[in-house]
Amino acid sequence: MKYFKVLLTSCIMVLFFIAPTFAGVTEEQMWATAKLMRDVCLPRFPKIATELADQLRDGNIPDNNKDVKCYINCVLEMMQTMKKGKFLYEASLKQVDLILPDSYKDDYRAGLLKCKDASAHIKKDNCESAYTVLKCLRGEIKKFIFP
Repeated sequence: MKYFKVLLTSCIMVLFFIAPTFAGVTEEQMWATAKLMRDVCLPRFPKIATELADQLRDGNIPDNNKDVKCYINCVLEMMQTMKKGKFLYEASLKQVDLILPDSYKDDYRAGLLKCKDASAHIKKDNCESAYTVLKCLRGEIKKFIFP
């Protein structure tokens, strides 16, 4: 897992430093970063078909699927939004600045603030915590993005 995080971080850094951008990240760069995260996490959950992952990306989040919840946890950990079932509010704010276009940032910051305690009541279930945070973010952020 550590190798994948180093690889992902390296790819993200290359993506942002090679592409000439002065007004923040472009949507194309954002989706490329999302695809990298998806490409790392999806193979770890073979029961999740690409079609199901596409549904998640489109905002259709099934309630009773442990594999989906753990896939969500994988992606949110790759995004440095979750760690061991804990929502990382400050790290999430930093990720907003790194991987989102300027037009998304205010809405995401407001959504992160509203959802920062969404999973505080969940103990010892990292996948359920990630699922709860994602459901909250999905409800609070208008232009919601998930790989």
